[in-house]
Order: sequence, then C-alpha cells, then structure tokens
Amino acid sequence: MAKITYIEHGGKEHVVEVANGMTVMEGARDNGIPGIEADCGGACACSTCHVYVAPEWVEKLPERDAMEEDMLDFAYEPDPTRSRLTCQLKVSDALDGLVVQMPEKQI
Repeated sequence: MAKITYIEHGGKEHVVEVANGMTVMEGARDNGIPGIEADCGGACACSTCHVYVAPEWVEKLPERDAMEEDMLDFAYEPDPTRSRLTCQLKVSDALDGLVVQMPEKQI
C-alpha cells in the first residue's frame, strides 16, 4: 500500500492510500479525486489521466514507454520531464509518498 498525494490544479490536496497492484489512475478514480477523467479506463488510449509528477519523483519512476510518450502528445500542456499518464504507473511500496499534480484541464 502506498500513500499518494493528488493535488488539484487549484492546490487542494488529497492524500489517499492505494493498494499495491493498482494504478495511480485507479487510486484517483476509486477515491473520487477530481481532475483525472480516465476516459479510456486505463488502456493508454487517451491522455485524460495526465499529471505532473513532483520533481523529486521523476527519477524514481519507471521510464515512459513509447505508447505513453505518444499519448502524452495529446495531453494539455505536457511537460517533457514531469508529465506522466497515471494509468501507466503501477502502485507498489516504492511509490509510497508519490506526489502528482493535475493540469488545469484534461483534453
């Protein structure tokens, strides 16, 4: 289980525990966190679960694969370093303390 902090665009924080094996997107969806729409349900077929990862977490996460890179091209104001799709981030104990911030909107 990992505690993940989701920060809405306006600054409101939501700290939730997400079970290992789930994705960061599923953690947001299951806890009613606004700002992550997840239109495709986690199939990496849209960019509506886009977030900005806190700078101190960028190097701790697995690298983006080609499919995630392609989908991020469709995200709202992607950051070349910090943008991730939460459907591609599998929760484990190693993600305990992860902080992600939602963009102004999802496309």
